[in-house]
Amino acid sequence: MKAIGYTNSLPITEARALFDFETAAPAPGPRDLLVRVKAVSVNPVDTKVRMRRAGAEGAPVILGWDAAGVVEAVGAEVSLFTPGDEVFYAGDLNRPGTNAELHLVDERLVGHKPASLGFAQAAALPLTSLTAWEGLFDRLGVPMHGGEGASLLVVGAAGGVGSMVVQLARQLTALTVIGTASRPESRAWVERLGAHAVIDHSRPLSEELAAAGLGLVDYTYALTHTDRHWAEIVKGAKPQGRIAIIDDPASLDALPLKGKSLSLHWELMFTRSLFQTPDMIRQHEILEEVARLVDAGTLMPTAGTHLGTISAENLRRAHAALESGATIGKVVLEGWN
Repeated sequence: MKAIGYTNSLPITEARALFDFETAAPAPGPRDLLVRVKAVSVNPVDTKVRMRRAGAEGAPVILGWDAAGVVEAVGAEVSLFTPGDEVFYAGDLNRPGTNAELHLVDERLVGHKPASLGFAQAAALPLTSLTAWEGLFDRLGVPMHGGEGASLLVVGAAGGVGSMVVQLARQLTALTVIGTASRPESRAWVERLGAHAVIDHSRPLSEELAAAGLGLVDYTYALTHTDRHWAEIVKGAKPQGRIAIIDDPASLDALPLKGKSLSLHWELMFTRSLFQTPDMIRQHEILEEVARLVDAGTLMPTAGTHLGTISAENLRRAHAALESGATIGKVVLEGWN
């Protein structure tokens, strides 16, 4: 099968940062689906993992987690899917990635693709939907269809995860949803997603909240540059408020949380698959619900840029776009040459 991989960490401008190669097709284990990958999307985790292998040698590593495709074969214990099913999923950090024509994934991490979407649009959804859903409802403990009188601040609302957090919070809760964006085009995107208000994260967040008459917030979901915004996040939080984080600050001082009795929650959507938690099938359930909401028109797709076919050249362009920090929505690729 065709695949795209790398052997050691290089700047994305280098041709060998990601390259095309051929490798043997995998065979499914007991609970695996063998998926023929039709489309992928790229996430910040792809670029971060790519840069953690300096000096390494050996067989190429295949990156990629978000995918949409068609089930080619199933393992002996699979019960949720059959060959021919169209699926979407975000995969598992412990296994080879989706930047390949054929890919293995545990059925408990997979959902049926929204019928109303093509493969590229569907591939944009899994990782961000799962991260947004788990962060809001599992980590922050936002009550589904509740939260009247409370507010949520989404820091970095125009990105892939932010695009889903804003929609889920607006559609499935009664929270006042406040997004942050610093450019006119990203601000317009967040408003289109349904945020009640948008403030500028290039300015102090607490001042922006006060100037907009929004006051302190009950929940904060910080998605990017948390270390840069940390003091302002704490200042803008209501006493006994909750803060969730997904990015990787070099360090984070938790002591300022004490005065307000603020709680800190980490969200990593790979935790369930990394540790094979007893509730791992929850990701299948979430993706099934996301597909239902998309098909009902409740959630809108978040693909922002389509870069063409799945190839090393186009994946390098996608990684460069993510590394620029200026993407709106998701970057997707579709089909094989």
